[in-house]
Amino acid sequence: MAGVSSLGVGSGLDLAGILKGLMQVEQQPLINLQRKEISYQARISALGSLKGALSALQTSASNLLPPTGKNAAEKFTSFSASVASTDIASASASTGAAPGVYSLEVSQLAQSQRLVSATPGAPPASPYANADSSIAAGTLTIDFGKFDGGVYTAEASRKLEVVIDGSNNTLGGLRDAINAANGGVTATIITGTAGAQLVLTAKSAGSENVMRLSGLSGFEFDPVAGSTSMSQDPALGGRAAQNALFSLNGIAASSSANTVTGVLEGVTLTLKKTNTGAPTDITVSKDTTSSLTAGINAFVKSFNEANTAIRSLGAYNAETKESGALQGQAIIRTTQAQLRSLVFGATNGGNPAYQRLSDLGVSFNKDGVLEVDSSKLNKAIENDYDAVLRLVTNVGESFKTSLEPVVGTTGTITGLTDSITRMIKDLSSQRTVLTERLTNIEDRYRKQFTALDTMIAGMKETSTYLTQQLAALPGFGSNR
Repeated sequence: MAGVSSLGVGSGLDLAGILKGLMQVEQQPLINLQRKEISYQARISALGSLKGALSALQTSASNLLPPTGKNAAEKFTSFSASVASTDIASASASTGAAPGVYSLEVSQLAQSQRLVSATPGAPPASPYANADSSIAAGTLTIDFGKFDGGVYTAEASRKLEVVIDGSNNTLGGLRDAINAANGGVTATIITGTAGAQLVLTAKSAGSENVMRLSGLSGFEFDPVAGSTSMSQDPALGGRAAQNALFSLNGIAASSSANTVTGVLEGVTLTLKKTNTGAPTDITVSKDTTSSLTAGINAFVKSFNEANTAIRSLGAYNAETKESGALQGQAIIRTTQAQLRSLVFGATNGGNPAYQRLSDLGVSFNKDGVLEVDSSKLNKAIENDYDAVLRLVTNVGESFKTSLEPVVGTTGTITGLTDSITRMIKDLSSQRTVLTERLTNIEDRYRKQFTALDTMIAGMKETSTYLTQQLAALPGFGSNR
């Protein structure tokens, strides 16, 4: 008798379909585990969304607190400065600036010294044709110091000594050696009609950064004499160092740089152009409300976003019969109640008129959304700025500390997430065991159905054989 190669072939029965139906029933526990795991994964994702929204709210609340070393008034007070003629100067202001209008007149801009190797003769001619031209060996000493009233005072700590020997005794070698010393000067070579000339430019401007060169033939400069083998004469391409000279409200001032600090307290000036005889105004302003108002509005926005996230994650739609991933979870109920309590739980402790956020115009509308009444807030700030600051910082501290046990690294949300993760791991172990069990069940069913198929096929062959034998008997099937 031939073997059965596929279920149902021998018997003609839909044994494959029956096996499939049986396995669908057997697989129901596995499907339930998969559904449960999907719901757990959704819950972990929802907890992540909840933590993100609450963390954003905590950050927004923290932004209502002054940083270390500052008080609330300093945090929320901003200063600004503007110059009427922006081509003359620009200005910025910081803590300590005094609001007002100041007259600025710039008579001279600061500039750095520039020395050029001299080109004597008529027409002028440099002794160096190019960067490869030879120069004398020796040690070039570059002093930096202050030149004031015809007196030069070198500053020993800034001295540079550049050694020129047989390995670098060219104009280009001198340039490279000066730049390699990485001091307060940069060197370059300009080759013009007169030939190649060494140009030295001080990195810092002002009369306190004047160079004196000595020790190397052909490259000396004495600031007292004004010129030797190097020159600062503008007609030869040089430039003398000078301070910026200006006046504020008619009071003369000087600066070694065009960026000026310390002259007008709390204000930094950047001088750009002279305006002798045509002073321009600097306006310094102090703002105590914009930053505070922006901080309150940012906090309210974060609160509403967090509240929306909580409601969405815990919602149930009766029409669609769909529920949020955290619907019915205790963390939704407790967090929602905590937030509403915190909003109006913080108090001022000072002026009884401004004890809670609602006294500043921060309240819930009919849809449960927190809103800011700008008019009421501005009036409160105008009436008692200190009381508003105390209340706002109390609110910030209250939210910051109260939310930490929820969103912190060891907080409630982290604990719930870890717990669900362990449950998912347990489900994975159960699924592995159940999958192996289903494989064994299917193998058993398949063996039983194969035996049944083979038996029925054999019976059919026997029936066919008997029918054939009976049909061959004399008179079988005839009428007698």
